Amino acid sequence: MRIGIVCPYSLDRPGGVQLHVIDLAEALIRRGHHVSVLAPSAADDGLPGYVRSAGRSFSVHYNGSTARLTFGLVAAARVRRWMADGHFDVVHLHEPGAPSLSVIAMWARLGPTVGTFHTSNDASRLMRLGKPWIKPGFEELDARIAVSPSAARTVKEHLRVEATHIIPNGVDTSAYFNAQAREEWTGTHDAPTVGILGRMDEPRKGLDDFLAAIPLVREHHHRARFLVAGRFSDRVAARIARGGAEVVGEVDEARKASFMSSVDVYCAPNTGGESFGIVLVEAMAAGAAVVASDLIAFRDVATADDGEECAAFFPVNEAKGLAAQVCALLDDPVGRAALAERGRLRAGTFDWHQVVPRIEETYRDAIRLDASFFPQRAKETPV
Repeated sequence: MRIGIVCPYSLDRPGGVQLHVIDLAEALIRRGHHVSVLAPSAADDGLPGYVRSAGRSFSVHYNGSTARLTFGLVAAARVRRWMADGHFDVVHLHEPGAPSLSVIAMWARLGPTVGTFHTSNDASRLMRLGKPWIKPGFEELDARIAVSPSAARTVKEHLRVEATHIIPNGVDTSAYFNAQAREEWTGTHDAPTVGILGRMDEPRKGLDDFLAAIPLVREHHHRARFLVAGRFSDRVAARIARGGAEVVGEVDEARKASFMSSVDVYCAPNTGGESFGIVLVEAMAAGAAVVASDLIAFRDVATADDGEECAAFFPVNEAKGLAAQVCALLDDPVGRAALAERGRLRAGTFDWHQVVPRIEETYRDAIRLDASFFPQRAKETPV
């Protein structure tokens, strides 16, 4: 198939959706498809050959984070030119509700079009304001994917539009299964390590609860070490150090996998705005015992099909609950190992080998549906 993928967020500052788009493109290419990705970016230099830049982006506060988007007449012209040049069998839009390239491509569609919805949000002012303009476009999509049940609920509750497929984000779990622990982050019997990773400048990542839990855990495990990895400002780094944790700082993908493989307990105390929780999949695949806030999206990810929990959950915004779960796992090495093993098995269900075939079949469904409405565009369904 000739597949076009539109990413609304700038590749200059990678986040979950951007990483998903790049990983999806490369997984599809490995399976023999021709793929082109359109995304905001300051320049073409350094981008993979299959990516075309749609120009510079601007910052917008969106879904509890700061997103870098692009819009306007120049962006619209670039979207239309890319779509015309690509002669795509199917175009895959990510976050078509965000005010960026995907919504432009949704309205400029030339053929079979699939949308993936990543956002999970109980109250989205942007979605409410944009409903008159984006809902008709959503209804015209040939297939609508939600990355989780909570993302599907968000679209349904805000826009009264049903997701036709629920397909999770994919993860290259082999990179985490095979990750080697690093001695500097590995704990000992009397000095276990507890880690967290993310953009700690964003309050929704739960740094405040993580720091508040440290003295509570140390009442029982005096030498426990708390490690914070990720991208954050010097001001936040200073606050982390004052809170009794060690600053690891920004890590690349390989070091991230090693970090998660090294810690005895990985914490995800996020407070909201999560539609999937890919960080839980990564940590579970790396063999860490995971403690997570009981967000619906996190429960969706870390609960097996038989209902067995593959992470230890605590109530959102409750540092005492976080500390209690961490202590329980540190007190029980056998139970901690069993939880980690359940997590590894669950993580395997999100591997790209499981996910990509489902996306390919969704593309074929979209092509067949589009052909039934527009027979003049119909051609033999690609394989």
